[in-house]
Amino acid sequence: MPMNFHDPKNQVSYATRTADESWLQLISEHLKVKGKFAADIGCGGGIYTEALLTLGAKHVTSVDFSAEMLKGAANHLGATDRVTFVQGDACRLPLPAEHADIVLERALIHHLNDLRPCFAEAYRILKPGGTLIVQDRTPEDSLKPGSNTNVRGFFFEKFPRLAETETSRRHPAESVTAALRDSGFRQIKELKLWETRAIFATPEALYADLRHRTGRSILHELSDAELEELIAYIAGKMGSVGSGPIIEKDPWTIWLAQA
Repeated sequence: MPMNFHDPKNQVSYATRTADESWLQLISEHLKVKGKFAADIGCGGGIYTEALLTLGAKHVTSVDFSAEMLKGAANHLGATDRVTFVQGDACRLPLPAEHADIVLERALIHHLNDLRPCFAEAYRILKPGGTLIVQDRTPEDSLKPGSNTNVRGFFFEKFPRLAETETSRRHPAESVTAALRDSGFRQIKELKLWETRAIFATPEALYADLRHRTGRSILHELSDAELEELIAYIAGKMGSVGSGPIIEKDPWTIWLAQA
C-alpha cells in the first residue's frame, strides 16, 4: 500500500535527520542563499527548510499538502520566526507572485504526472532572476546496483516489482529539462550528487531504520513479512561489512533553473 502522508503515524518519517554537508556544499557552490527569501515546496519534515536556513536564508516559506507533514516539520525546526508554514498544493500555491528569490522542490516531482503546472507555479512565485532548485531521482538514478553504500539498490534486486513502481514514477532528465524550458525557465543546469543519507553505527541500526520505513515511501509497498525478507536479503548481501559503520548514500539529479 502506498505511503499515506496524511497519517499522523508518518508525521516524523521525513523529520529524523539533517541535510548532508555534500548537499550544503553543492548548493553553496552554485547559488548564494544568504539573505534571500526562499520557498521549500513539498517540505515534508522540514529537513531542507533547515538546510536553507543553515545556508543563511533570511526567511523560508515551507509548503506541503499534508497538515501532518507540516506538524512534523514544525516540531523538527522548533520555534523560529524565520519560517512560515503553509498548507497547499504545489500546482496551485497559495503564495503571491514574485514571493521568493529561491524555490526548492526536493523529492517532489516524482509525485506528479505533469510537471508543467508545478514548474509554472514556481516560476510565478519567483522574483525575476530567481532560481528554482529541483532535486529528484531519474529512472537511471533509481536502478543503480545495490552496494554497501547504495542500500536502496537492494530493494529492487529483491523485489523487481518495486523497480517497476519506482521507475514508473520517476521522470527522465530530458523530460524535466523540457518542462522547465516550457515553463519559462532559462540557463538550466543539470548536476549529479551522491548525497549521504545516513550513517548507521551498526548493520542492526540500518535494519531498525528499514523496519520503521523511515523516509522510504517505497517500502510502504511491502508487507511486514516481505520487509523482513528484504532485510534478510540485505544482511546476506552486506555480510562483509562486519559491525559497521554503514554510510548510506543516494544518487540524485539536481536541476538549477533561472526565472
